[in-house]
Amino acid sequence: MSVAPGWYLDPADPGTRRYWDGEGWLGAPIPAEATPPAGPPPPEPKPEPKPATRPDEPGPPAGQPGAVAGQPATSGSGTPPPGYGPPPGAPYPGTPGGPSPGAPYPTWPGQQPEPRPHGLPLAGLGARLVARLIDIAVVLALNVVVNFWFVWQYIQQMSPPIAEAWRRVVDQDTTTEQLPAAGDQAGGLQIAILLIATALWMAYEVPSMANRGQTFGKRVMGLQVLPVSAVAPLGFGRALRRWNTLGLPTLLWFCCVGFLLQLIDSLSPLFDRPLRQALHDKRAQTVVVQLPRTPVPNDRPAPPGDTA
Repeated sequence: MSVAPGWYLDPADPGTRRYWDGEGWLGAPIPAEATPPAGPPPPEPKPEPKPATRPDEPGPPAGQPGAVAGQPATSGSGTPPPGYGPPPGAPYPGTPGGPSPGAPYPTWPGQQPEPRPHGLPLAGLGARLVARLIDIAVVLALNVVVNFWFVWQYIQQMSPPIAEAWRRVVDQDTTTEQLPAAGDQAGGLQIAILLIATALWMAYEVPSMANRGQTFGKRVMGLQVLPVSAVAPLGFGRALRRWNTLGLPTLLWFCCVGFLLQLIDSLSPLFDRPLRQALHDKRAQTVVVQLPRTPVPNDRPAPPGDTA
């Protein structure tokens, strides 16, 4: 089977990547750690044909710039021959109106291509939202099993003020008397509920992210979290740093500050460019990518230059 077109390590120089078009290498190599563009490289400009020299025209004597291999010949006044230097009418580097000496020339005209970390497309914001909602449903189900008794007891402790407030609304009672106090155990139960909910979320997300870079929701949506620097498992430390930026504010839900912090974190990928990183991604230096939809067959040959 032929290898699918894409950016692969150059077998001749493992420190670079080149584009394989299915039949051969295409374009100039790029550094291996650089993020390749979404498609093939732009076509290289064709070299202009060199003007033929007449046999009777003497070459430059030794010691002059034109006598060095790879350098164009110059006339006696030091003026380069036609076709050498900037296009006609364009200023030379270092002259007024011209580029500064050593300034890089633009490599990709027009709009920059979307980044492809480690050769994979960035995950869409819609897919990330659906994956997060699936994970929230799983964590809620765990809380129903583990936290149900504490939540029920908390409701019982809070029922006197809630029932009285509801009665006043129904009866249109405008009295200014203070509502009955909640039970003595309400505060302790609230803390226990938030601690258990936070611990369940951490136990559900951190180990799976450390090992595979995927929770259940991300596996369903075909997403994976990878470090920005390398294709490798996150590890427990990085997975914990990524989670606690979003998960620890759960402990502050009693004053609504935690929910506000989590909302800001969840919306941050909408405004981040170019990697669409949430605040917890920036803390852990991770990026969310979309995995290929079709599985790679086991008998498929390895891409050129890649080793197992």
